Amino acid sequence: MALVSSLASASDPSPLQDTCVAIAEPKNAVFVNGKFCKNPNLTKAEDFFYSGLDKPGNVSNPVGSAVTQVNVAQIAGLNTLGISAVRIDYAPYGQNPPHTHPRATEILTVLEGTLLVGFVTSNPENRLFTKVLNKGDVFVFPIGLIHFQFNIGHTNAVAIAGLSSQNPGVITIANAVFRSDPAIDPDFLAKAFQLDKNVVKNLQSRFWYDNN
Repeated sequence: MALVSSLASASDPSPLQDTCVAIAEPKNAVFVNGKFCKNPNLTKAEDFFYSGLDKPGNVSNPVGSAVTQVNVAQIAGLNTLGISAVRIDYAPYGQNPPHTHPRATEILTVLEGTLLVGFVTSNPENRLFTKVLNKGDVFVFPIGLIHFQFNIGHTNAVAIAGLSSQNPGVITIANAVFRSDPAIDPDFLAKAFQLDKNVVKNLQSRFWYDNN
C-alpha cells in the first residue's frame, strides 16, 4: 500500500508599499499593492531600461554618502518582479547611517574602496555582525534588520546592491525617531532612550539628512 500525503499552505502577499488600506468601493480605490499593470501589447523595451548608474552621487552632505535608487519608480518593468538595485557612493569616512529595509533583503558588492559594514539581530540578543569589505567583497543584510556601511578608507568608495523587492523602502533610524511628522512626544523618547528631555529636544531640533 502506498501512502500519499499532500500539504497545502497559503499566505498573504508581501506588502509592496507602507500601507494599503482596504476599501469597500473599488471605484474609490487609488492604489493597488504595487503598481497598476500596462497592457502587455503596449509594453516596450524602455519599460525595462534605466541609464545613469555609472554616474556618482553627490556626497557633499552631512553623512558623506548618496544612494541612487533603481526601483519600480525608475524602471516600470520591475513591477511584480520582486527585485531592485541601488548605487551607493561614499566620501572618505562617509557613512550610510543605521537603517532598515522593511520589505527586502540586501546583497551589497563593493566596487571601489574599503567599507566597514554590519547588521544587528532582533531582540533579545541584538548581536552585531560586522565585516571589513574590500573591492569585490559581498555582504548580505537580512530583511528588516538594522544595518549600516562606513567608508573607513582615505578615498571615495562605491558599492552596488540588489534588493529583494521592487520597492524595498528605507527607514533611517535617527530620522524616523527624531524627525517624525508630527514629532514624537519628547517625554516618551526621554524615557525610552533613558536620556534627559533636553537632550531629546536638542536631537529633535537638528536637521537629519536623508541620503536616499
